[in-house]
Amino acid sequence: MKPVVRIEGLTKIYKRGFWGRKVTALKNLSLEIQPGEIFGFLGPNGAGKTTTLKILLRIIYPTAGRAWIMDQEISGDSIRQRVGYMPENPYFYRFLTGEEFLHFYCALAEIPRTDRQRKVNELISQVGMDHARHARIGEYSKGMTQRIGLAQALIHDPEIILMDEPMSGLDPIGRYEMRELVLQLRERGKTIFFCSHILSDVESICERVAILHKGQLRRLGLIS
Repeated sequence: MKPVVRIEGLTKIYKRGFWGRKVTALKNLSLEIQPGEIFGFLGPNGAGKTTTLKILLRIIYPTAGRAWIMDQEISGDSIRQRVGYMPENPYFYRFLTGEEFLHFYCALAEIPRTDRQRKVNELISQVGMDHARHARIGEYSKGMTQRIGLAQALIHDPEIILMDEPMSGLDPIGRYEMRELVLQLRERGKTIFFCSHILSDVESICERVAILHKGQLRRLGLIS
């Protein structure tokens, strides 16, 4: 079985300050993610988790190393059509309703106009936001914003979903509901790259975990 994500020797070095001081955010990272698994990417804030996701999405570029998604090197733009991304702190236009917001993302994803309302209805139902579809996003709670953020990540029915701290800032009920949504995605055959700094979140849903610290991979293995 071929991995859906393969990373070999990824390194990212930033230059900061007036003198261009070099800071290594990621150092020689190598790992593989298998189809249909929820893969935990665990580490404290600043460990390099978000840097890894941004490299995979080509938001930033590595200093060294290579990566493949679905057997395609990430240098190709077409791979974005197969990947969904849920950022840690999404910023959405506050004055759109949840439904209007998803219609906007349908347009960005070039979904035919005739299919957009059906797609929006499906996603709103899937993430449990029927009750708030006509409310403005600026009125949403943190948990509701996370849910609508997950819905936008699923707009184009991606095969792999990159989730950056999806339970950050949620109360216990919100954490439980988000965990259930992630498990439902796995049942639908999606592959989840689940980044978190909270051990209990990773333990509760992931099959395997990689532990990152100061930009370096420290442990990789099964969760028993």
